[in-house]
Amino acid sequence: MSDAALELTPETPVGQDGQALAEAEAAYDKFVWDNLPRNFAGHFLHGMLGMTGFRLVNSLTIMPAYLSMLSGGSALVVGLGQSLQQLGGIVSPVIGATEIEHRKRVLPVSMWMGTLMRVQILGMGVAGFFLHGQPLLIVTLAFLFLLGIFQGAQGVAFQLLLAKVIPITRRGALQALRNVTGGAIAAALAWWAGAYLIQKNIFGNGYGVTFLVAFFLTSAGLSALALLMREPIPPTVRTKARLMARVREFPALFRQDPGFLFFMIAQTLATAGRVAAPFYILYAGHSMKLNGENIGLLSLISLGSDTLTNLGWGLAGDRFGFRFTFILALVVWVAGTLLLMAAPGLAHFSIDGFTPGTRLLIFVAFFALGASQSGFLMSSQTMVLEFGSREDIPMRLALTATAQGTMNAAGPIIGGLVAQTLGFEALFGASAVMLATSLLVLLTKVEEPRFRKRDA
Repeated sequence: MSDAALELTPETPVGQDGQALAEAEAAYDKFVWDNLPRNFAGHFLHGMLGMTGFRLVNSLTIMPAYLSMLSGGSALVVGLGQSLQQLGGIVSPVIGATEIEHRKRVLPVSMWMGTLMRVQILGMGVAGFFLHGQPLLIVTLAFLFLLGIFQGAQGVAFQLLLAKVIPITRRGALQALRNVTGGAIAAALAWWAGAYLIQKNIFGNGYGVTFLVAFFLTSAGLSALALLMREPIPPTVRTKARLMARVREFPALFRQDPGFLFFMIAQTLATAGRVAAPFYILYAGHSMKLNGENIGLLSLISLGSDTLTNLGWGLAGDRFGFRFTFILALVVWVAGTLLLMAAPGLAHFSIDGFTPGTRLLIFVAFFALGASQSGFLMSSQTMVLEFGSREDIPMRLALTATAQGTMNAAGPIIGGLVAQTLGFEALFGASAVMLATSLLVLLTKVEEPRFRKRDA
């Protein structure tokens, strides 16, 4: 690409510069396809290793069980920990988008954000060996808050990188292969961490060792991306603007594409449904002992279902659009929630002489919940890239991340209060209602953006 073409901005007039812009777009597309194998490999390794490590921290089992242990079994503290992590990610996506949307190269900023994110996991691991009791709990909560701050900014940067270097018809396949491989490793590691590191309390702190393993894996993934990725310079970039000036432009993004507004509503409602996620493992603990072995088994099942279904989510999304997989994920999610609630009662019924037992039903429920989480995350994170213009991708990512972060920050602490005062059944019922409402919005108000563009 010529440097002259790279200086064009969205405000460049169409006329004598129109040909230069068209040539720059063609050169950009050629660069993307010429470097696709290398960039595909870089994103695959980064995502696979990063997912393996981060899922040890963000799984449905390990962190909630850790916070529960540190707090003496308080559901409120478990919710507080999840809320603090999400609270950190409320403002940082918009700030991060403002800092990268005018840049021709995003990779350097992404590396910094990714590194700072991993430092927090290292901190949690090291703290487990030097602190105990309430000081350890307070420091762990602080690291979760900082993790959320850098996670919010990093999420925008890395999704923008993916949009820049991976064509729309390859994104589902990349995420499916990445998630299947990373999920398989993560599922095995989560089981091993629960059954061996945590159960045997390796080196005097099995949880701390688990977090250190997560740090090294995620760092290896970041290093692979830095070595392999070749980032194209886009033909157009936004001019640098102040944060508040960009915030005032948010309504224009919704007017530009009303479908994006309803997509955000559906995504936010589904995120509200995740209020119950940190408490799945605690509810299961009413029917089965939460020792390291059972934590490992439930981790293996939930992450294993993520692995087994990811290829299907990705390929279906590439073929039918990610609205379809979003809808299907919500249906599975509601079913898994209802099954988890009903497991103790259903265990007393015999089907053709076979009595499933509460433990087996909980395993099936966790399989469904793991599958639905992966389908929701892949669908919502990929679908947002397909609305509006390329130049506005960072801010659309920031808007959705901020909306999700706000809901995720308030949700777990509210969920902890509900669970502690009204019980887990009330919490799970409210979650199912939110998920069903999200499904209704998707079915009635959101068209598949990819096919809509083809038909336009």
